[in-house]
Amino acid sequence: MNTFRRALLLCLLLAASAGCDRVTKHLAVTSLAGSDGYSYLGDTVRLDYHENKGGFLSAGATWQPGTRALVFQLANGLFLMGVLVMAHRFEWSRMAKAGLVMFVAGGLSNLIDRVALGGVIDFLNVGIGPVRTGIFNVADVAIMAGIALLVVDRWRR
Repeated sequence: MNTFRRALLLCLLLAASAGCDRVTKHLAVTSLAGSDGYSYLGDTVRLDYHENKGGFLSAGATWQPGTRALVFQLANGLFLMGVLVMAHRFEWSRMAKAGLVMFVAGGLSNLIDRVALGGVIDFLNVGIGPVRTGIFNVADVAIMAGIALLVVDRWRR
């Protein structure tokens, strides 16, 4: 496959990942905000609207707004740019490139929320009984899937 087609496929993966996140966040705002939430599959999956001002599991949510902006917007943006520079400078396998693109797509989509809203819209929670994840969104799934692809690629080598 030539370089142009590979680049096009990676761009489509980025657009699809970030696009799915943007659409689901819009649906969360219009359908879940102000409601009691919804439960599916015997309470295995919960949909519940939450605005996360912090990072992973709301870490830093109580910081001063300027500190949060510095860490979660500026530093996050610089980190994502660094990842893109790394992706361009080094030779990566197809799996690793796909992982990097998914990681960047999720990070970029969450960064858009942080800049526009001051926080991230989360709405998914999964688990069984009292064993549950934190509340997350589709961008977080893309980030974790991207990291998983990078780890599997590294493990295979």
